[in-house]
Amino acid sequence: MIEFKLPSLGADMDEGKLLQWNVKAGDKVKRGDLVAVVETPKAAVDIEIWQDGVVHELITQPGTTIPVGTVMARLIGEGEAPLAAAPAPERRPASPAARKHARELGVDVEKLTGTGPHGAVTVEDVDKAAKPAAPADRTAEMRKAIAAAMSRSKREIPHYYLSETVSLERAAAWLEAENARRPLPERMLMAVLYLKAVALACKAYPDMNGHYVDNAFRPANSVHVGVAISLRQGGLIAPAIHEVEKLPLPELMKKLADLVKRARAGSLRSSEMSDPTITVTNLGEGGVQTVFGIIYPPQVALVGFGSVSRAPAPTVVASLAADHRVSDGHRGALFLAEIAKLLQQPETL
Repeated sequence: MIEFKLPSLGADMDEGKLLQWNVKAGDKVKRGDLVAVVETPKAAVDIEIWQDGVVHELITQPGTTIPVGTVMARLIGEGEAPLAAAPAPERRPASPAARKHARELGVDVEKLTGTGPHGAVTVEDVDKAAKPAAPADRTAEMRKAIAAAMSRSKREIPHYYLSETVSLERAAAWLEAENARRPLPERMLMAVLYLKAVALACKAYPDMNGHYVDNAFRPANSVHVGVAISLRQGGLIAPAIHEVEKLPLPELMKKLADLVKRARAGSLRSSEMSDPTITVTNLGEGGVQTVFGIIYPPQVALVGFGSVSRAPAPTVVASLAADHRVSDGHRGALFLAEIAKLLQQPETL
């Protein structure tokens, strides 16, 4: 029997609310299927499953808020014999007091899910149905989650910071020429070159790419770049584009545009939220010259790019926030220099 548990979708997530199941008992599922939608402080996220099997039972009911790690469903693995479902406990009727209270408030007691012993409907259940809780302020909840994660980061991670002014003369000229021969929907942004340069630099300096877990650094085999995205309603989210080091620039541009669109529409996948190995933030559009970010745990580095200066030639300030438990200033400087070198060779990205 396979237990399907609520995954952690980031350091700022302790619990989630199940909004809906996309499967039912008896359905066959395979790795990567989207089986549920869970609301987090930042977004409603499509939850993927990572085993093949058949859904045996759905344990968590929609509308329920549960801690990370809670068993939500059970599956029968390939080759396992089907199991008889456990008989559901007999539901007790609502108490006379609850029924009377429901009539007074105009609530249909038969449609309520009871929280009393054996599912009995209580007076408190009737009150909740009659006066639904006001919807949570998503922006306020997001700010609270961000504050918790960043406080943890500054408390646990010994940050160091570096910056370097990088020439974009060759990159800007190459990008202008490349876009001139492309139809408008296929044109690329400078941000795509930033992402690819960071990913390739991570392959040369793997101590910038991975997670610090259980007092040890675990380097990642691939570079899953978390892209910091500002949401229109306020707040910030940084889902991942996977294996950026392997993506041609046009494909990377498509993935970036799709990720931004889905992030702002609240339609992200759990894998995009749970496994970034390094984060890139680009505040150039806001006119900021330099950005020094806070590392998102359990990652060990964050790269920032400011606005492009045009005089006398295009340049950008690239910054690095890194974890002193894993690397030092010398390695960080070499890493930034590698990014700068790669941006001088845009045709090789």
